[in-house]
Amino acid sequence: MSVGDPALPAVDASRPSAGRPSEEPFAGAGAGGAGIGVLGWLAAAAALILLGMIAGASLWLYAAYAAVALFVGNRLLARAWSNQAVARRRTGPLEVEVGATVPIEIVVENRGRLPIAWLLVEDLLPRAALLHDPPPLGVEGSRLQLMLLGPGRSRFLGYRLKCNRRGYYQIGPSVLETGDLMGLNRRYRVGAEPQYLLVMPRVIPLAGYDVASRRPIGEIRISDQLMDDPTRLRGIRQWQPGDPLRQVHWAATARTGTLHSKVYEPTTVAGATLVLDLHRDTNPQRHEPVRSELAITLAASLAAALYEMGQPIGLLTNGRDAADRIKTEGWAADFRTRSLARSTLAMRDEDSRLRPVVISADRGPVHQREIQRTLARLELTAALPLGVTLLEAESRLARDTTLIVVLQQAEPSTTAAILGMARRGWSVAIIVNRYDVNDYAKVAGPFIAANIPVMQLVDEQQLPEVCRRVVSR
Repeated sequence: MSVGDPALPAVDASRPSAGRPSEEPFAGAGAGGAGIGVLGWLAAAAALILLGMIAGASLWLYAAYAAVALFVGNRLLARAWSNQAVARRRTGPLEVEVGATVPIEIVVENRGRLPIAWLLVEDLLPRAALLHDPPPLGVEGSRLQLMLLGPGRSRFLGYRLKCNRRGYYQIGPSVLETGDLMGLNRRYRVGAEPQYLLVMPRVIPLAGYDVASRRPIGEIRISDQLMDDPTRLRGIRQWQPGDPLRQVHWAATARTGTLHSKVYEPTTVAGATLVLDLHRDTNPQRHEPVRSELAITLAASLAAALYEMGQPIGLLTNGRDAADRIKTEGWAADFRTRSLARSTLAMRDEDSRLRPVVISADRGPVHQREIQRTLARLELTAALPLGVTLLEAESRLARDTTLIVVLQQAEPSTTAAILGMARRGWSVAIIVNRYDVNDYAKVAGPFIAANIPVMQLVDEQQLPEVCRRVVSR
């Protein structure tokens, strides 16, 4: 899999903020070490020359000429070193499972004729990927290295990432820093462009449940004739040419002396549409990232189980898709200092787009893989509440599927939206993702009163049993 895989949208180069970085080196921070700019050095040299000419002091003139030569030489040397340094990334696996170790390697090459006395190379990682214990991405090795490069020589910066949690992570870009030997001029530039690592969510198999034991006949009655259910007899009619012999109603035929055929109710396999609430207000920070990760694991496990049973699967969530955010916002590359470079090139953590993520219900391995990838990229957001999301996306949901709603808290608008859909004929099941039984009771009360099935998800050990109960409905 490559960076340009359709499932992982690449950076949109048509947007002003998202384009690829220029190959030209970026301007440095002036006299980075002493804090003196170009104009300051020129003014000091001009003052020394003027005083030397007025006083007739040749030593002052020599000092001024030396200062000017030193300043110009340092700037030319720093620019030459910055132009000569080129970095490229050796791409490893970009779609892995939780627990995998991904090697990261950057090749830094000096393509000029001058030796580079010092070059500081750092590969950036998003700050959120390094928080918590253990962090989502465990770093084995150093992402920062100081190099000495001769003409035409190359060196490697390598480290390994231990994927402890699902997610969509920006790896890189690498920042190259160099300058003159006295630290008067420093130059920064983008070396290797970023790549995006997708860590798939965990899938927990259902405990003590035989998928092959499921009845291969539809579960709900529908209006369109899709599949006859021989266990649901609707009536009889006179035999017509084309009716199969197995549908002949022999008892009615014997009584009337005329062939009659059985008429069955049309049914379909229900399947499920997974509804995840990933709004920040209803997913308290004190429970993160445990509860939201538990909800994602639950959804991934349910999707895998329904896929094995051949049932349609859909997805609806008010969370944000990290790949969509990067595609629309991109990563900028205009900076002047090292701290600004690190903050500017970091993975964006804001998204103002108020659009739910909707995947229509369907079957097949490609569809199931798309749902798993989307679940891997989901993040908490402050966009649409779940109640508004349900009302906005109701027309795009498959009516014949069961809505499995996974939430931690239910605001009044969310409760009203779910109860309204149940009254309009939707099949709804609620999974409350709370550890405390009192918190569970507060959320589940209105739904239990409306005869809507409600289950409690306490922890990961209980997850296989909750999945089994949902699929067995």
